[in-house]
Amino acid sequence: MNRGGLHWSRSLRFRLLAVTLAGVAVAVVLAGFVLSGLFREHVQRQFEAALLLQLDQVTARLEFDAQGQPVIAAQALSDPRWLKPYSGLYWQVDAMASDGRGRAGVLRSRSLWDTSLGLKVDALADGAVHVHEVAGPQGVPLLVLERTVRAEGADATCWRLIVAADLQSTQAATARFTRVLSLSLVVLVLLLAAAAWAQVALGLKPLHALQRGLQDVRLARATQLQGAFPAEVQPLVDDFNAVLGRNAQVLERARTHAGNLAHALKTPLTVLENATSAPASVDGAGWAALVRDQVQVARRHIDWHLARSRVAASAHLPGQRTALEPVVSGLVRVMNKVHAGQGVDIAVALPEAPLFFAGESQDLQEMLGNLLDNACKWARSAVRLQALWRGGSLQQFVVLVEDDGPGIGATQRTQALERGVRLDETVTGSGLGLAIVHDLASMYGGRLQLEPSTLGGLRVVLTLPAASETA
Repeated sequence: MNRGGLHWSRSLRFRLLAVTLAGVAVAVVLAGFVLSGLFREHVQRQFEAALLLQLDQVTARLEFDAQGQPVIAAQALSDPRWLKPYSGLYWQVDAMASDGRGRAGVLRSRSLWDTSLGLKVDALADGAVHVHEVAGPQGVPLLVLERTVRAEGADATCWRLIVAADLQSTQAATARFTRVLSLSLVVLVLLLAAAAWAQVALGLKPLHALQRGLQDVRLARATQLQGAFPAEVQPLVDDFNAVLGRNAQVLERARTHAGNLAHALKTPLTVLENATSAPASVDGAGWAALVRDQVQVARRHIDWHLARSRVAASAHLPGQRTALEPVVSGLVRVMNKVHAGQGVDIAVALPEAPLFFAGESQDLQEMLGNLLDNACKWARSAVRLQALWRGGSLQQFVVLVEDDGPGIGATQRTQALERGVRLDETVTGSGLGLAIVHDLASMYGGRLQLEPSTLGGLRVVLTLPAASETA
């Protein structure tokens, strides 16, 4: 029971329908009361207006004899209901004394027969008309209009003229109108409820399509949400598809990393396996050197793939910011010590305005360290590092690393970026330096290019995303 209540309380369809139907019900009920009241008031006013005409007619036919007594010729009145007993239309003349007492029914219409209208004493100004509702003959409700008049020359005597009419016809008309109005409003509520249901069903239909699309993705029948969605839902679909696409890329990279790592470790393991199966003619020192070299190669591959995995997880995180100048200065000091015996001069040219890399410091050190180490290995005497904004854009900057070595031919530049490729086996290394830089830069949205240098050797152009100066 509670679960059902919780389900309905959390249902968007139920909420929309409940709010709509509640609003419609309140509006219809208020409209019913207002319309019924307006109709009742309109009928009442029309009835009063018609009865006032009858009062004016009776007043016009009122005359006084020589003794000052009122006289009304019944035949002079136009409406035949005055003469029919209990017809529902009555007139009466009451004598009103100055002390507030009076005599009721001094004159009355034949329609009253042997009864008279009993009204309370009412203080009326001459000519003023008052309206009352009283019980008439046989307990029938009546609407009464009264007016006072005075006879000429008889200041002490005033007469109250009363005209009354049966209210049952107006009450029946009002009740009939109320019934028809109520039935009409009930039909209107049903139609509005059906319209609300159709509106909610049509409005929520895209959510059902979205649910089916999600089921297709979950059941591997589709890789992304497909279909046409309303403008309010389409941004959500686009963002969800972007997340799915990125997850697919991450999964594909993870599979590729695993395959590449397995392939990279296969070679040193094969070398070691072959060495163990060869005749025991290798001395201990040679065997140790072989094992050490292959372990270093395997460790380098593992470190590289671990670095790629770490960058894949953090490359697009917001708020990353690393200053370029401290990283370059530290790497130059290290390279001067590592390659001190080669007599290589490392020149650095950085812009006056500080540059910031939109990424982690370790990744920037990995990329620039590989480029400087590679340049120092091949350089004869000079290595130059320069950094500048890319084409005036504040979103990227370029690092140029050049050497005066033998350089690389155009056909070998693409090959040099492949993993594990060594163009000269006489130079120590694993062939992973440029490939590491290329992969790391790509994961940050940058790129790596190889060009001939004005120094005579190779120029490496590294494009990286820039971060703002303020954190």
